[in-house]
Amino acid sequence: MSSYTAWAQNDHKQTQDSILNYIYQNKDKRQHALIIDGDTVPVWILDEVLFISTPAFDSEEARRRYYILRRKVYKVYPYAVIAGDKLDSLEFRLSLLKRDRDKKRFIKDFQDYLESEFEEELKRLTRSEGQILCKLIYRETGMTAYDLITKYRGGLRAFMYNVTANFYEISLKKQYDPTNDPEDKFIENILQKAFAEGILQQRQKKTFNPADFDDAGEVITKPKRRWWQIF
Repeated sequence: MSSYTAWAQNDHKQTQDSILNYIYQNKDKRQHALIIDGDTVPVWILDEVLFISTPAFDSEEARRRYYILRRKVYKVYPYAVIAGDKLDSLEFRLSLLKRDRDKKRFIKDFQDYLESEFEEELKRLTRSEGQILCKLIYRETGMTAYDLITKYRGGLRAFMYNVTANFYEISLKKQYDPTNDPEDKFIENILQKAFAEGILQQRQKKTFNPADFDDAGEVITKPKRRWWQIF
């Protein structure tokens, strides 16, 4: 009897060692599990899956309008991304300035730069594209184009810009409301599908390192390292 027990213990020990060896050798492949009523249930953490509904159209004309809207969204969204990125940069660099005079001068220089860089391109937008751009600027910044102009260039200038925009049937005060506005709902659907398919890149809020800027809000130019300084 004692001999039988000894063999049983050895078999048990060998089995235990085999299990431990297997676990060690396959530790990178182990999965988490839950024990439910004595049963071991493996748990896998899957990548996030985004389900995007496909719009249903009641007519060929509605379908055509949707694809026209998609083309316009693809065209103007990159400008909304630029607006959001530039606003992040502006807000940060203004936070480095102490005097109001320096802030006003910086805002004026910033506006001159944007006008010289993008004015001609924006002039070529159609009225509907301009209105979509205003909505998408709100989507990326949380502020209407009118509020942005009011904040950085004054209420009178914002009023004049809005009057001019209204002449072209564009409202600078238009917000983005995909929950209640049917067109905005289509726009959001278009954007989400474009992000998922890699057609457009969703904007991420910009972050900056204060050590890269001087007290005047200017970027500190770092001297280039010579080849002998690299090693």
